[in-house]
Amino acid sequence: MTDLPRLDPRLTPARPDLADERLRGQVEAARYVPGQPHRIAAPVAPLRRAPDPVAGLDSEALFGEAATVYDLRDGWAFAQLTADGYVGYLPAEALGPADPAPTHRVSSLRTFLYPAADLKRPALAALSLGARVTVAAQEGAYARLSDGRFAWAGHLAPLEAIEPDFAATALRFLGTPYLWGGRSSLGLDCSGLVQTALAAAGIPAPRDSDQQEAALGEAVPLCPDLAGLRRGDLVFWRGHVGMMLDESHLIHANGHHMAVAIEPLAEAERRIRAGRTGPGTGDGAIRAIRRLACAT
Repeated sequence: MTDLPRLDPRLTPARPDLADERLRGQVEAARYVPGQPHRIAAPVAPLRRAPDPVAGLDSEALFGEAATVYDLRDGWAFAQLTADGYVGYLPAEALGPADPAPTHRVSSLRTFLYPAADLKRPALAALSLGARVTVAAQEGAYARLSDGRFAWAGHLAPLEAIEPDFAATALRFLGTPYLWGGRSSLGLDCSGLVQTALAAAGIPAPRDSDQQEAALGEAVPLCPDLAGLRRGDLVFWRGHVGMMLDESHLIHANGHHMAVAIEPLAEAERRIRAGRTGPGTGDGAIRAIRRLACAT
Protein backbone atom coordinates (compact mmCIF):
# COMPACT_ATOMS: atom_id res chain seq x y z
CA MET A 1 0.00 0.00 0.00
CA THR A 2 1.25 3.50 -0.82
CA ASP A 3 2.39 5.43 2.21
CA LEU A 4 -0.08 8.16 3.09
CA PRO A 5 1.12 11.67 3.89
CA ARG A 6 1.45 12.52 7.57
CA LEU A 7 -1.21 14.99 8.63
CA ASP A 8 -1.19 17.11 11.77
CA PRO A 9 -3.40 15.14 14.20
CA ARG A 10 -4.45 18.39 15.87
CA LEU A 11 -6.16 19.40 12.63
CA THR A 12 -7.22 16.02 11.26
CA PRO A 13 -10.68 14.66 12.19
CA ALA A 14 -9.73 11.01 12.00
CA ARG A 15 -9.52 7.98 14.27
CA PRO A 16 -8.91 4.35 13.39
CA ASP A 17 -12.65 3.68 13.45
CA LEU A 18 -13.84 6.77 11.53
CA ALA A 19 -12.75 9.85 9.65
CA ASP A 20 -14.16 12.83 7.84
CA GLU A 21 -15.33 11.64 4.43
CA ARG A 22 -13.24 14.39 2.83
CA LEU A 23 -10.14 12.54 4.04
CA ARG A 24 -10.67 9.47 1.84
CA GLY A 25 -7.36 8.60 0.30
CA GLN A 26 -5.46 10.64 2.87
CA VAL A 27 -6.03 8.64 6.05
CA GLU A 28 -6.99 5.05 6.77
CA ALA A 29 -10.18 4.48 8.76
CA ALA A 30 -12.79 1.77 9.13
CA ARG A 31 -15.44 4.17 7.82
CA TYR A 32 -15.81 7.71 6.56
CA VAL A 33 -18.63 9.94 7.73
CA PRO A 34 -20.02 13.36 6.89
CA GLY A 35 -19.83 15.84 9.72
CA GLN A 36 -22.85 17.56 11.18
CA PRO A 37 -22.73 21.33 11.85
CA HIS A 38 -23.35 22.63 15.35
CA ARG A 39 -22.68 25.70 17.46
CA ILE A 40 -21.39 25.94 21.00
CA ALA A 41 -24.30 26.56 23.38
CA ALA A 42 -22.27 26.74 26.62
CA PRO A 43 -20.42 29.90 27.66
CA VAL A 44 -17.12 28.00 27.33
CA ALA A 45 -16.72 24.38 26.23
CA PRO A 46 -13.56 22.34 26.87
CA LEU A 47 -11.99 20.62 23.87
CA ARG A 48 -10.21 17.58 25.31
CA ARG A 49 -7.79 15.12 23.77
CA ALA A 50 -9.90 12.17 24.93
CA PRO A 51 -13.58 11.63 25.88
CA ASP A 52 -12.87 11.93 29.59
CA PRO A 53 -13.58 14.87 31.94
CA VAL A 54 -10.06 14.65 33.35
CA ALA A 55 -8.30 14.30 29.98
CA GLY A 56 -5.92 17.06 28.96
CA LEU A 57 -7.44 20.37 27.90
CA ASP A 58 -6.20 21.07 24.38
CA SER A 59 -8.35 24.12 23.70
CA GLU A 60 -11.70 25.73 24.38
CA ALA A 61 -14.67 26.78 22.26
CA LEU A 62 -16.65 29.90 23.04
CA PHE A 63 -20.40 30.41 22.89
CA GLY A 64 -21.67 30.68 19.34
CA GLU A 65 -18.58 29.30 17.66
CA ALA A 66 -19.14 26.69 14.96
CA ALA A 67 -18.05 23.07 15.13
CA THR A 68 -18.45 20.00 12.95
CA VAL A 69 -19.37 16.81 14.82
CA TYR A 70 -18.35 13.40 13.45
CA ASP A 71 -19.39 11.14 16.30
CA LEU A 72 -21.63 11.39 19.38
CA ARG A 73 -21.17 8.74 22.03
CA ASP A 74 -21.44 8.47 25.81
CA GLY A 75 -21.93 12.19 26.27
CA TRP A 76 -18.98 13.23 24.10
CA ALA A 77 -18.72 14.65 20.59
CA PHE A 78 -15.71 13.99 18.38
CA ALA A 79 -15.55 17.34 16.64
CA GLN A 80 -13.54 19.91 14.74
CA LEU A 81 -13.75 23.62 15.52
CA THR A 82 -14.46 25.65 12.41
CA ALA A 83 -12.44 28.76 13.22
CA ASP A 84 -9.02 27.16 13.68
CA GLY A 85 -9.59 23.54 12.64
CA TYR A 86 -8.67 22.09 16.02
CA VAL A 87 -9.92 18.54 16.66
CA GLY A 88 -10.90 16.91 19.92
CA TYR A 89 -13.75 15.92 22.20
CA LEU A 90 -16.46 18.33 23.33
CA PRO A 91 -19.13 17.58 25.95
CA ALA A 92 -22.27 16.79 23.99
CA GLU A 93 -24.30 18.98 26.35
CA ALA A 94 -22.29 22.01 25.16
CA LEU A 95 -23.61 21.68 21.60
CA GLY A 96 -26.56 23.47 20.08
CA PRO A 97 -28.04 23.79 16.58
CA ALA A 98 -26.03 25.48 13.83
CA ASP A 99 -28.76 28.02 13.13
CA PRO A 100 -29.44 30.84 13.50
CA ALA A 101 -26.10 32.24 12.45
CA PRO A 102 -24.49 34.77 14.80
CA THR A 103 -24.77 38.47 14.02
CA HIS A 104 -22.60 39.95 16.76
CA ARG A 105 -19.62 39.15 18.95
CA VAL A 106 -18.89 40.04 22.55
CA SER A 107 -16.55 43.04 22.47
CA SER A 108 -16.15 43.54 26.22
CA LEU A 109 -13.82 41.37 28.25
CA ARG A 110 -16.89 39.60 29.65
CA THR A 111 -20.63 40.21 29.61
CA PHE A 112 -23.65 38.73 31.37
CA LEU A 113 -26.83 37.32 29.93
CA TYR A 114 -30.10 38.14 31.71
CA PRO A 115 -33.67 36.78 31.58
CA ALA A 116 -34.97 40.30 30.91
CA ALA A 117 -33.70 43.74 29.90
CA ASP A 118 -32.95 44.55 33.52
CA LEU A 119 -29.53 44.54 35.20
CA LYS A 120 -31.20 43.78 38.54
CA ARG A 121 -32.35 40.38 37.34
CA PRO A 122 -30.07 37.42 38.09
CA ALA A 123 -27.39 36.75 35.52
CA LEU A 124 -27.93 33.47 33.66
CA ALA A 125 -24.47 33.17 32.09
CA ALA A 126 -21.25 35.06 31.45
CA LEU A 127 -19.79 35.21 27.95
CA SER A 128 -16.18 36.03 27.17
CA LEU A 129 -14.70 38.40 24.61
CA GLY A 130 -15.07 36.84 21.18
CA ALA A 131 -18.17 34.80 21.94
CA ARG A 132 -20.79 35.03 19.20
CA VAL A 133 -24.47 35.78 19.61
CA THR A 134 -27.51 36.27 17.41
CA VAL A 135 -29.32 39.52 18.09
CA ALA A 136 -33.05 39.32 17.36
CA ALA A 137 -34.07 42.82 18.44
CA GLN A 138 -32.99 45.88 20.39
CA GLU A 139 -34.93 46.72 23.56
CA GLY A 140 -33.66 49.96 25.00
CA ALA A 141 -30.04 49.55 26.03
CA TYR A 142 -30.27 45.76 25.73
CA ALA A 143 -30.08 43.30 22.86
CA ARG A 144 -32.60 40.48 22.89
CA LEU A 145 -30.90 37.35 21.63
CA SER A 146 -32.48 34.65 19.52
CA ASP A 147 -32.67 32.34 22.56
CA GLY A 148 -34.71 34.91 24.52
CA ARG A 149 -31.93 36.07 26.82
CA PHE A 150 -30.68 39.64 26.99
CA ALA A 151 -27.23 41.21 26.81
CA TRP A 152 -26.12 44.79 27.34
CA ALA A 153 -25.92 46.11 23.78
CA GLY A 154 -22.84 48.19 24.56
CA HIS A 155 -20.91 44.97 25.15
CA LEU A 156 -21.62 43.68 21.65
CA ALA A 157 -20.26 44.58 18.21
CA PRO A 158 -21.25 43.45 14.72
CA LEU A 159 -19.25 40.48 13.50
CA GLU A 160 -17.57 42.60 10.84
CA ALA A 161 -16.38 45.24 13.34
CA ILE A 162 -12.66 45.04 14.10
CA GLU A 163 -10.30 46.36 16.77
CA PRO A 164 -7.10 46.94 14.79
CA ASP A 165 -4.76 47.49 17.75
CA PHE A 166 -4.46 43.87 18.80
CA ALA A 167 -1.83 44.73 21.41
CA ALA A 168 -4.47 46.86 23.13
CA THR A 169 -6.84 43.89 23.06
CA ALA A 170 -4.18 41.69 24.64
CA LEU A 171 -3.70 44.29 27.37
CA ARG A 172 -7.34 43.91 28.38
CA PHE A 173 -6.47 40.41 29.61
CA LEU A 174 -3.70 41.65 31.93
CA GLY A 175 -3.84 39.68 35.17
CA THR A 176 -6.07 36.94 33.75
CA PRO A 177 -4.99 33.57 35.20
CA TYR A 178 -2.92 31.25 33.06
CA LEU A 179 -4.81 28.16 31.92
CA TRP A 180 -3.22 25.57 29.67
CA GLY A 181 -5.56 25.25 26.68
CA GLY A 182 -7.67 28.23 27.78
CA ARG A 183 -9.20 30.77 25.41
CA SER A 184 -11.47 32.83 27.64
CA SER A 185 -11.29 35.77 30.02
CA LEU A 186 -11.48 33.27 32.90
CA GLY A 187 -8.13 31.78 31.88
CA LEU A 188 -6.01 31.38 28.78
CA ASP A 189 -2.60 30.29 27.57
CA CYS A 190 0.05 32.08 25.52
CA SER A 191 -1.24 31.18 22.07
CA GLY A 192 -4.83 31.60 23.21
CA LEU A 193 -4.06 35.21 24.14
CA VAL A 194 -2.50 35.87 20.74
CA GLN A 195 -5.27 34.10 18.85
CA THR A 196 -8.00 35.98 20.73
CA ALA A 197 -6.35 39.38 20.30
CA LEU A 198 -5.83 38.83 16.57
CA ALA A 199 -9.39 37.57 16.10
CA ALA A 200 -10.73 40.86 17.47
CA ALA A 201 -8.69 42.58 14.74
CA GLY A 202 -10.22 40.34 12.09
CA ILE A 203 -7.06 38.26 11.69
CA PRO A 204 -7.57 34.49 11.80
CA ALA A 205 -4.76 32.68 13.59
CA PRO A 206 -3.97 29.02 14.28
CA ARG A 207 -4.35 27.70 17.80
CA ASP A 208 -0.87 26.68 18.93
CA SER A 209 2.33 28.71 19.05
CA ASP A 210 4.25 26.54 16.57
CA GLN A 211 1.37 26.86 14.10
CA GLN A 212 1.27 30.62 14.64
CA GLU A 213 5.01 30.89 14.08
CA ALA A 214 4.65 29.10 10.75
CA ALA A 215 1.56 30.96 9.54
CA LEU A 216 1.58 34.54 10.79
CA GLY A 217 3.30 37.63 9.48
CA GLU A 218 6.78 38.12 8.10
CA ALA A 219 10.09 37.25 9.72
CA VAL A 220 11.95 40.07 11.49
CA PRO A 221 15.72 39.77 11.97
CA LEU A 222 16.62 38.99 15.57
CA CYS A 223 19.35 41.34 16.77
CA PRO A 224 21.61 40.27 19.65
CA ASP A 225 20.50 43.32 21.65
CA LEU A 226 16.81 42.67 20.81
CA ALA A 227 16.57 46.08 19.14
CA GLY A 228 14.25 47.12 16.33
CA LEU A 229 11.05 45.54 17.62
CA ARG A 230 7.63 47.17 17.33
CA ARG A 231 4.25 47.09 19.02
CA GLY A 232 2.40 43.98 17.88
CA ASP A 233 5.47 41.93 16.96
CA LEU A 234 5.15 38.29 17.98
CA VAL A 235 8.09 36.68 19.79
CA PHE A 236 8.41 32.90 19.65
CA TRP A 237 10.29 30.44 21.78
CA ARG A 238 9.90 26.68 21.57
CA GLY A 239 6.41 26.16 23.01
CA HIS A 240 5.72 29.82 23.79
CA VAL A 241 4.68 33.12 22.22
CA GLY A 242 4.34 36.68 23.46
CA MET A 243 3.40 40.01 21.93
CA MET A 244 5.42 43.23 22.06
CA LEU A 245 3.74 46.31 23.51
CA ASP A 246 6.59 48.60 22.47
CA GLU A 247 10.23 48.19 21.51
CA SER A 248 11.18 46.55 24.81
CA HIS A 249 8.15 45.22 26.73
CA LEU A 250 6.31 41.95 26.18
CA ILE A 251 2.84 40.83 27.21
CA HIS A 252 2.29 37.11 27.49
CA ALA A 253 0.21 34.51 29.28
CA ASN A 254 2.74 32.33 31.01
CA GLY A 255 3.22 29.70 33.66
CA HIS A 256 6.00 31.62 35.43
CA HIS A 257 3.62 34.35 36.60
CA MET A 258 0.59 32.03 36.20
CA ALA A 259 -1.15 34.98 34.59
CA VAL A 260 -1.09 37.38 31.68
CA ALA A 261 1.84 39.63 32.58
CA ILE A 262 4.00 42.43 31.19
CA GLU A 263 7.76 42.29 31.54
CA PRO A 264 10.85 43.53 29.71
CA LEU A 265 11.62 41.23 26.79
CA ALA A 266 15.28 41.09 27.82
CA GLU A 267 14.30 39.83 31.28
CA ALA A 268 11.98 37.16 29.88
CA GLU A 269 14.61 36.14 27.33
CA ARG A 270 17.29 35.66 30.00
CA ARG A 271 15.00 33.66 32.26
CA ILE A 272 13.71 31.39 29.51
CA ARG A 273 17.14 30.89 27.95
CA ALA A 274 18.53 29.93 31.37
CA GLY A 275 15.81 27.34 31.84
CA ARG A 276 14.39 28.98 34.97
CA THR A 277 10.90 28.20 33.80
CA GLY A 278 8.24 25.57 33.95
CA PRO A 279 5.42 24.38 31.73
CA GLY A 280 3.75 27.13 29.75
CA THR A 281 6.78 29.41 29.75
CA GLY A 282 8.80 28.37 26.71
CA ASP A 283 12.21 26.83 26.37
CA GLY A 284 15.61 27.91 25.12
CA ALA A 285 16.50 30.85 22.93
CA ILE A 286 14.07 33.01 20.98
CA ARG A 287 13.33 31.18 17.74
CA ALA A 288 11.64 33.86 15.67
CA ILE A 289 10.09 37.29 15.55
CA ARG A 290 7.06 37.68 13.27
CA ARG A 291 5.53 41.00 12.23
CA LEU A 292 2.02 41.41 10.92
CA ALA A 293 1.60 44.06 8.25
CA CYS A 294 -1.33 45.67 10.06
CA ALA A 295 0.44 45.99 13.42
CA THR A 296 0.02 49.48 14.88
